[in-house]
Amino acid sequence: MNQLDRALLDGPGPHLLVPDAVLVPEGPADGHGVVVADGSFEAVGPVGELRRNHPGLDPTRLPGHILMPGFVDAHHHLTQSFGSALAFGEPSEIFRRVWVPLEGALDEESAYTAAKLAALEALRGGFTTVTDAGTRADVDVDVVASAARDAGIRCVLGLVCDDVDRGTELPAVLDRAEKHLARYEGDALVRPSLAVSIPEAATPAALRGVAGLAADAGATVQIHVNEHLAAVERSLLRHGRRPLEHLHHIGALGPHLLAAHATLLTPRELTLLADTGTAVSYNPVASAWKGNAVAPALAMAERGIRFGLGTDGTRGDGFRLVDAAEFAQRIAYGLASGDSSCGAGWTWLEHATRGSADAVGLGTRTGTVAEGLAADFLLVDVSTPELALSWDVPWELVRRGNRDQITAVFVDGTMRLWRGMPTTWDGPALVRQAAERARAAVERATITRVHDTSSAARARSTAP
Repeated sequence: MNQLDRALLDGPGPHLLVPDAVLVPEGPADGHGVVVADGSFEAVGPVGELRRNHPGLDPTRLPGHILMPGFVDAHHHLTQSFGSALAFGEPSEIFRRVWVPLEGALDEESAYTAAKLAALEALRGGFTTVTDAGTRADVDVDVVASAARDAGIRCVLGLVCDDVDRGTELPAVLDRAEKHLARYEGDALVRPSLAVSIPEAATPAALRGVAGLAADAGATVQIHVNEHLAAVERSLLRHGRRPLEHLHHIGALGPHLLAAHATLLTPRELTLLADTGTAVSYNPVASAWKGNAVAPALAMAERGIRFGLGTDGTRGDGFRLVDAAEFAQRIAYGLASGDSSCGAGWTWLEHATRGSADAVGLGTRTGTVAEGLAADFLLVDVSTPELALSWDVPWELVRRGNRDQITAVFVDGTMRLWRGMPTTWDGPALVRQAAERARAAVERATITRVHDTSSAARARSTAP
């Protein structure tokens, strides 16, 4: 396995990087390189051409490595990282019993620590962007922005704009939303977004108002939609329409909307998504761990529906996410129809990078190795036993890639992680601090679990 010299990659640049291949949308491009300057890809193309056009730059050779775009997590909850295994083995809608009380127990310090811990895990897993759906902690959301910025990860930062059962009048909700959208203008890493927890958490007037503000600002609105059977049935009882149909009826669908999960969709709802340009976050690990169904992502791809891949805070590992995305489609749909390809590998890499960036409103900024876009990228060691004998790099990255093969993570042209550890701050110290604060937060929270821990369950099952 090839060892790189970190010193050659550190520093302000510009840099002419020459890996074995560059992963562009069309596939791995052998003999290509990139010029990174001022946080962006200044040029991407054949090495000979780059050397002719940039004679003052000495090439930095990266043998045994592929340069690929960083993963973009289209759905996360950064301040839920203290919960971890508390949600394992639990039935659906755990947000009511676990996440709401846990986030409610966070103060500014613990919310910051939880968010930065989640950002560190994401960087270690190859994510260069995370999309936070809004915290329920009673803190200024700028705490989360600071954590992401300090960790060195790009963040689409949601502000929760619910107005039902919150004692907040609609004008105050919309005023706060407007201020949030203006707050991060010019920020290099933080992009503001609005959020509504679930459609029933906001009045129709609030849903319309928030959607309009986001559309006017070129931002996204994140809403958990059609995730669980209980939510669909509540919407039918309350509105006579399913959640996605309700959003369409009140005029909230459109390119500004990012529908999280969307696992339970009718053919009509697929048509609504396609016709309105609404985006979806396909969260396959969340479906396996606590869902009622797997989103029909292959059908979305066929219909031209915009979608990205999200972790929902389950685990911050981009390679395991794309593996889960393909695997879930194969189990849920491919086996029954005899589809042994299920997206042919490249589909999931595409939607975990460029597709996710588009879905969260950053398609013109990141998600692709292309001239003019932000230099958010990974250096992946392909000389390992898992990838060295490659016949099909995209497929093998999906099924055999893992975060241990990520040598370096760059965000905005700056190295943020080297062999799993932050380059400018103390990662192990943060983990130790998080362990202490997590214990205190969980003790304060009124969390209700249906099942025992795995050790307790084992003891009960083996008891005489």
